[in-house]
Amino acid sequence: MNEWETEAWRERAACRTADPEELFVQGAAQNRAKSVCNGCRVRTECLAYALDNGEEYGIWGGMTERERRALLRRRPGIKSWRRLLDTAREQQRAPGGEGEPRGWRTAG
Repeated sequence: MNEWETEAWRERAACRTADPEELFVQGAAQNRAKSVCNGCRVRTECLAYALDNGEEYGIWGGMTERERRALLRRRPGIKSWRRLLDTAREQQRAPGGEGEPRGWRTAG
């Protein structure tokens, strides 16, 4: 069983010690909540978890629920965000990789 399946990534999350109420906010407070995700080592795992499990509320992987819904609308055919984002990350790490995968982030 790998880290994705056991969700051991949560133990390395930047938000693991944050008050959960701070990550489930609305309006302008969402931008402050998203800042917790800046530089988080497991941001990709967190986002994939939220997308694959239909998390409707809160900040996950640096994205608000509105941003995640927009992403899901743009890419309706994705069966496993975990697999897609993991593959994209590996390609990024490969020699000649070009940064973040195009189109998975939203402005914000």
